[in-house]
Amino acid sequence: MTDSGSVSSLTLAGEINRLLRDRTDITLAAAESCTGGSVARALTAFAGSSNYVLGSIVSYVNRAKAELLGVPETILAKRGAVSTECAIAMAEGARRVFHADIAVSTTGIAGPGGATERKPVGLVYTAIASADGTMSMEYHFSGDRLAVTEAATQAALQSLLDSVTSAIAASPSN
Repeated sequence: MTDSGSVSSLTLAGEINRLLRDRTDITLAAAESCTGGSVARALTAFAGSSNYVLGSIVSYVNRAKAELLGVPETILAKRGAVSTECAIAMAEGARRVFHADIAVSTTGIAGPGGATERKPVGLVYTAIASADGTMSMEYHFSGDRLAVTEAATQAALQSLLDSVTSAIAASPSN
């Protein structure tokens, strides 16, 4: 636990590792923007993570989102990089690029700059893509850049842990 009482990113990633380190049937990938690789860093902090973490793409600029993850230019132009549509396309792109069972994405405004009236600092979208479909979540975090990035990382890892837990429960080898 951190001082604020929330579960830390490494604790969440450690639980994912505990669940997956001895399995070969569930693989993970990530596509990160506002978290800048901190989701992948947390996931790979544990021995055995190479059994299930296939890779991560830090797509900080729109061109990388489009070229590496296949985010449609129309989404970037009409909805923006900080949108549920972009988060969904990023997660689906990571899943496709890495041939992963489950992929997570993060996109948002960590601050202190880059905000608009409609998209304030702390607005973050995450998405999870799996064979069951893709879902996106919207968050509004407070604090400085580091606090927003850590909160976004925790949110992404919690969603990933929930998806991994569901996949294990549905697995015939369970």
